[in-house]
Amino acid sequence: MEVPPIQLPWRSTGRKASSGSREAGWVLESPGGRPRGGVSGSIRAAGARMARSSVRGSRQRLGLLDTLLRCNMDPETQRMVVFLIMMFLIIVNVLISDGSVVYAEALWDHVTMDDQELGFKAGDVIEVVDATNKEWWWGRVLDSEGWFPASFVRLRVNQDEPMEEYLSQLEEVQEEHSRGMGLLLGPGLPCKEQMRTNVINEIMSTERDYIKHLKDICEGYIKQCRKRMDMFTEEQLCTIFGNIEDIYSFQKKFLKCLEKRFNKDEPHLSEIGSCFLEHQTDFQIYSEYCNNHPNACVQLSKLIKLNKYVFFFEACRLLQKMIDISLDGFLLTPVQKICKYPLQLAELLKYTNPQHRDYKDVEAALNGMKNVARLINERKRRLENVDKIAQWQSSIEDWEGEDILSRSSDLIFSGELTKVTPPQAKSQQRMFFLFNHQMVYCKKDLLRRDILYYKGRVDMDQMEVLDMEDGKDKELNVSVKNGMRLQSLSGGEVHLLCAKKPEQKQRWLRAFADEREQVQHDQETGFSITEGQKKQAMLNACKSHPAGKPKAVTRPYYDFLLRQKHPTLPTSLPQQQVFMLAEPKHKRSTFWHNIGRLTPFKK
Repeated sequence: MEVPPIQLPWRSTGRKASSGSREAGWVLESPGGRPRGGVSGSIRAAGARMARSSVRGSRQRLGLLDTLLRCNMDPETQRMVVFLIMMFLIIVNVLISDGSVVYAEALWDHVTMDDQELGFKAGDVIEVVDATNKEWWWGRVLDSEGWFPASFVRLRVNQDEPMEEYLSQLEEVQEEHSRGMGLLLGPGLPCKEQMRTNVINEIMSTERDYIKHLKDICEGYIKQCRKRMDMFTEEQLCTIFGNIEDIYSFQKKFLKCLEKRFNKDEPHLSEIGSCFLEHQTDFQIYSEYCNNHPNACVQLSKLIKLNKYVFFFEACRLLQKMIDISLDGFLLTPVQKICKYPLQLAELLKYTNPQHRDYKDVEAALNGMKNVARLINERKRRLENVDKIAQWQSSIEDWEGEDILSRSSDLIFSGELTKVTPPQAKSQQRMFFLFNHQMVYCKKDLLRRDILYYKGRVDMDQMEVLDMEDGKDKELNVSVKNGMRLQSLSGGEVHLLCAKKPEQKQRWLRAFADEREQVQHDQETGFSITEGQKKQAMLNACKSHPAGKPKAVTRPYYDFLLRQKHPTLPTSLPQQQVFMLAEPKHKRSTFWHNIGRLTPFKK
């Protein structure tokens, strides 16, 4: 059978497998856990591409053998370990080439990254088809085939036991387990408690490793960079490293909290769910880092084009005795880590009995960390919209007053309404754009309908929206149909708007309610756009519309805008589904959908 060429994932460092799976040897992963799922456009383009290119050269030498050689072994023991591993692989491949069927048992759940990887759960039996690569083997489970990590499995002792017998035994075990009999995996521990022990140990181990990585970045790179102000400006350092020092400070406190709740003697009795609940709001600190990460990758890619920066960063790594990963690989660690927490908590909840004292806290912590990831994605979407809103403003003729970004950061809804001016009941067709905090209305050009002229704005913070009945309004002495009334809270300013259809009116009423909810949500979460981000967005917009050129938004430009997508996080995910900020699902943004309704693009 022809086996497709292997595409090795990132590999960086080794750590011992959790207790209860000593046969697994060493589990290999990237500093913050191996990335799984898809990658958002900005992070994939700026971050993952750099990390792959820089790690590709060292990928092979950072495998299992390299990890073992980094352990404190004398040279003779190292040579013996290498020899035994190589002989083991040779024997396995000889058995396979002779036509023998080689089976391995899964020690860990393996969630697939793509269609060439083989997914399985702990306890599954895999038929090994190819073991020529020391880290990734090709195997088969029932009708599925693909690559899987060799460190996730162990070869079965009795290879002669047929698969059919194993499957029948597995069904019997599952039936017995459902009756409460329990399968014993460790010294007196039921299966579920042993698996919970493994997950707890995994969380504690990865957390300690993560702290070390953050320490290496802060002390190995940032500290040394600040000594060379002839090479780096403070602005460059802020762009490259973001708020990673704040993250390091927070993670140390979080680890102390975990250590207090961790039961070393009986890990399955640990109650760590409350730690995530106590620090749930603190995890929002990752939002700033994740939003800045693409800029960090761009800035770093410019610097490493010069050899002096390449040599400097390598010297920092060697001085700190860090693993052989380039700086951009380390900077991706926090992005991966914040997305790994929901996965770990989902696995912990899976192996926690409902009667366990930690069950409710773990369940609440899982929902809380999903909300944190969702909030980070939403903030990222809002920041991406800043540039587009600035470009939209630059396309409007005769703009007056402050920039739209001075108060707003998101387009809620847009459409055409009739503006009625009492007492003469003068009607005017206007395009309305509802942003958070304010609404802008414009007039279409009579000949070129794709050109808009600024006509005014409404301060939504000072307005209340009233639904009007069809007929004559006694107070304003005008007849309306599908009307809405925007009235100042002080009672002075009044705007009367009419939609063409009742459905459009109801949609606008919902949009006004959504605008108030978003403003309140931003106040509660503390979301805001920095002055620097606003200034940079307007500067970029001005460059895209040089003086002397028409500001009309062309059809190709609109087609480009309508193709834009923004990452969003699903509200509910299956327990085994991987979602990561580095690769979230995509959903068409309502921002450019609303903008697309602006005009039929006809002269």
